[in-house]
Amino acid sequence: MSLSKPSETLLQPDKNWWRGAVIYQIYPRSYQDSNGDGIGDLKGITARLPYVASLGVDAIWISPFFTSPMKDFGYDVSDYRGVDPIFGGLSDFDALITEAHRLGIRVMIDLVLSHTSDQHPWFVESRSSRFNPKSDWYVWSDSKPDGTPPNNWLSIFGGSAWQWDPTRLQYFMHNFLTSQPDLNLHNPEVQDALLAVERFWLERGVDGFRLDTINFYFHDLELRDNPALAPERRNANTAPAVNPYNYQEHLYDKNRPENLAFLKRFRAVMDEFPAIAAVGEVGDSQIGLEIAGQYTSDGDKMHMCYAFEFLAPDPLTPAIVAEVQHAFERAAPEGWACWAFSNHDVVRHISRWGLDIADHEAHAKFLASLLMTLRGSVCIYQGEELGLTEADLAFEDLQDPYGIQFWPDFKGRDGCRTPMVWDANAVNGGFGEGKPWLPVSGNHIGRAVSVQESDARSVLQHYRRFLAFRKQHPAFAKGEIDFRPYQAPVLGFTRSYGNETILCIYNMSGETTSLERPVETLEVLEGHGFASQFGDDSITLPAWSGFFARLV
Repeated sequence: MSLSKPSETLLQPDKNWWRGAVIYQIYPRSYQDSNGDGIGDLKGITARLPYVASLGVDAIWISPFFTSPMKDFGYDVSDYRGVDPIFGGLSDFDALITEAHRLGIRVMIDLVLSHTSDQHPWFVESRSSRFNPKSDWYVWSDSKPDGTPPNNWLSIFGGSAWQWDPTRLQYFMHNFLTSQPDLNLHNPEVQDALLAVERFWLERGVDGFRLDTINFYFHDLELRDNPALAPERRNANTAPAVNPYNYQEHLYDKNRPENLAFLKRFRAVMDEFPAIAAVGEVGDSQIGLEIAGQYTSDGDKMHMCYAFEFLAPDPLTPAIVAEVQHAFERAAPEGWACWAFSNHDVVRHISRWGLDIADHEAHAKFLASLLMTLRGSVCIYQGEELGLTEADLAFEDLQDPYGIQFWPDFKGRDGCRTPMVWDANAVNGGFGEGKPWLPVSGNHIGRAVSVQESDARSVLQHYRRFLAFRKQHPAFAKGEIDFRPYQAPVLGFTRSYGNETILCIYNMSGETTSLERPVETLEVLEGHGFASQFGDDSITLPAWSGFFARLV
């Protein structure tokens, strides 16, 4: 495999490459194991980059590979500048960057800046006393007079967001596991340290960042209690329904206005480099789109954000799709969305929205096409292009502390994190020779890459075909969107850019449907893989299908 310098002909600097980009998320533990230890690694990712390139995506987003005790599988960082040995070393990352750039793929990495591991040297020093140089680098507080935590804030992983430390005789804040203490970004030294981490990876050649829990960076300095949330406003998009986290309106433990100034500082560092972009994860289902609008405004903070609207359990309808798109436009008239239907934290969307749908293949292809024609950039989660369902794991196989905490009412995130399946005839589906850290799902083997490569009708080949179709028409990546007043189950909208306007019509049901032919003159577009019928008076769409035409 070539490890030459990045190809200038394939990867030219383009400050706007991210606008309409398709980003492929790789969860490194589960992508490809190159050394037989049962855990995916950076060399494994590098070996599979030609496959990624064959999909036609613009960039990859790699979930954390930094040094970590792995209590939250990399989202608990103990060294921001090191590669955890289970994934390889810095030289392996350099080789990955080189090969990705040679193939014309940009590389985004997942930065976790709201908290660290409790084994990070910063926290080890901070907790050693109340008067050391890093004593204020984390969120510490005295107890109430009765010894209870300073306020009512809750952890997403269950229980209080405060943990008692017997050395300092104080509580420290943790929005997630007790082993993930929150950094105090009110301290300028902490901000400077995190910006130095950002610069380290930019100088190493990364093309951008996915910023984890971007709205959790700051807390209320007065430590005011969160108010209760009315029952009718509770939902399970941010935390599972069994978690009392949903019972609060999170006004003071996150979403603080001080974050805007820090995001400007973060953007200023990115702007020193030729063509860098960042997407922020807004972890809030109550006011997520409003926050996304703030964070992407004025061109001086995030390039794009995504919230949880399309990661929710409720199945999509034409009304939901249109309202989410309109809501983002209202909240972020100057901003840019990055939509995802699945990721490493939620039930795979094929299972989440389609357990009762008979035609699994058609439904998967329809959802892929819809995602890639909405206004915004796109994140595809590994295995999504194979139509993988959520894996069903036994309790004894669970690794995710979230699932272990709330089993069996909430089974955690392991079901969407099982190993990628490459070869139906190879041990562990081609993931690697050693026992995988999570079992390979038997239901996935028949959907391996090796099976779908030779089938022109497969979900994998549809993703490739539709990604190529999308690239042929810049309106899909860059254009405006205008919804049409069709009746459910039909969803219709136009995408317009330059001199091109494309009409997109979807049948969001399992039954064939027909609609009256539009009055405009249409040039029917081919190459997308759907087989709708365009007649003199009507358009007939099979179940879970689409129709595309240029307005002329």
